[in-house]
Amino acid sequence: MERVKFIKHEEKDILFLDFSNTRTEEVLKIIEDAKRVISTKPMNSLLTLTDVTNACFNDEVGDGMKQFSAHNKPYVKAVAVVGITGLRKIIFGAVMAFSKRNIESFDDVEQAKRWLVDN
Repeated sequence: MERVKFIKHEEKDILFLDFSNTRTEEVLKIIEDAKRVISTKPMNSLLTLTDVTNACFNDEVGDGMKQFSAHNKPYVKAVAVVGITGLRKIIFGAVMAFSKRNIESFDDVEQAKRWLVDN
């Protein structure tokens, strides 16, 4: 399954980052794959949708996500994330504070896609 891919919603491209149901090693690999794709795009051009449903989160993943979010900041116009529950809320808050970014959290992918294309 491709974890970093572009999807279309209402004729707009959204970079979908699928971290769902992953373990630490997979999360870190997806981050590296996503960095390569993101860094080839124009500044302030990307809409990204990240699914972290049931993803493994620990200190290593938290640090990786913080660095990833900071790396992406110049390239990304709007960010939506789904799957923020339990401990992920704490890590999500830390990532937002560290990266100084506004990242919107949604209950499901369809809500997130609608929000992204409106921004």
